[in-house]
Amino acid sequence: MENFITTLTDGSPDSFSQPFISEDGVPNNRARALGGGTTINVGFYSRAEPLFLEQIGLDEALAKDSYEWIEKKLVNKPVSFEWQTAVRNGLLEAGVLPDNGFTYAHINGTETSGTIFDRNGNRHTAADLLEYANPRRIKVYLHVVVHKITFKTKDGPIPKADGVIFYDANGGKHMAYLKNKLNNDGDIILSAGAIGSPQLLMLSGIGPAAQLLSLGIKVVLDQPMVGREMRDVPLNSLIVPYSNHIQLSLSTTVGIANSGNSYIITFNGFDLSALSVSGPISKGYLELRNTNIGDNPRIRFNYFQAAENLRHCVQGMQTVIDVVNSESLSRFRIGNMTTRDLLEMMVNMPLNLRPKHPNATTSLEQYCMDTVMTVWHYLGGCQIGKVVDRNFKVFGEDRLRVIDASTFTFSPGTNPQATIMMLGRSMGQRILQSRRS
Repeated sequence: MENFITTLTDGSPDSFSQPFISEDGVPNNRARALGGGTTINVGFYSRAEPLFLEQIGLDEALAKDSYEWIEKKLVNKPVSFEWQTAVRNGLLEAGVLPDNGFTYAHINGTETSGTIFDRNGNRHTAADLLEYANPRRIKVYLHVVVHKITFKTKDGPIPKADGVIFYDANGGKHMAYLKNKLNNDGDIILSAGAIGSPQLLMLSGIGPAAQLLSLGIKVVLDQPMVGREMRDVPLNSLIVPYSNHIQLSLSTTVGIANSGNSYIITFNGFDLSALSVSGPISKGYLELRNTNIGDNPRIRFNYFQAAENLRHCVQGMQTVIDVVNSESLSRFRIGNMTTRDLLEMMVNMPLNLRPKHPNATTSLEQYCMDTVMTVWHYLGGCQIGKVVDRNFKVFGEDRLRVIDASTFTFSPGTNPQATIMMLGRSMGQRILQSRRS
């Protein structure tokens, strides 16, 4: 199985991952490959909770059909090794109940869910879904970067997206236009992710007017909420050095605890992590640094700005500590290492650029703030009801949609990749249906 950590730390020009450090001082990554985040993530697959579908206005039957459409191509039932089994039992000992067994559902308790890795350790990404496409009716351009969306602004008060400008790997400039310019049965669909979509909208002239004008960008549409209310699910971990050789594996066993506010996951067979998955409530922003699409924008997530998110982290870390101290994990522990030792080891690791405090091993509140990391579950920046409508069309624009996690107002559950792919397929079906009617 590939080492996804190696991918995330590879900052070379040909890497699938582009690193950046948020204004919070936390190292982050954005994907730059066909298939997006599914090319660099840990592969965990689970569906959204029903409340999320209601919030984005998706029919439950269509969502179920779309999930199954994805699962036929990409998703497998993982093999649980001794570490995952011990973690599952430890979660149950710690009161993360019930034992839900294998399920794709996001429900309270302990469960094993799907993975986009197969039994041979090969990753299957969203790009594999192109196998469903009719090759005579689709073109996929690789090694190109879209720099700008173009608009027609002379035919009325409402701008009409009519094409994109993109550059190939050799720096050659190209333009692609909607085929049916005179009709409204065509769309430009932006799916560049929670970082790329608001960035590209602003570079194209849709965003906060003052910010765009300061960079010399012509304002097509003054939309102050583009890049606003950015969120990232915070991650806090506890590494458990083990005394015996165990088989390493990416995450397969998870616990959803504290009324769904904490998500306990194991990475690589040696640590336990707590994610605050309720919300997150804390909100940040994304702003352009310059007009170069290849440069990372300025992003601040404001981890734990909301007191409720900090409380959820404390609850989650307490559950992690209970699991580490469980009888099921006792045989993996190095005998003389206490929980305080494990906390101190984590505080002294260079996890982020934030200052560390001497009370971080005695105060879980301070521990959460000092050791916060990302789990790469970015959302916001083009939110439903603020930047796009329920059909994911940009407000004030006729032929431009944004369909990705930038439209989400809260996390869809344990991992967003299943729901992002489901959204793409569901909206494709809805668009096709609207054209038939």
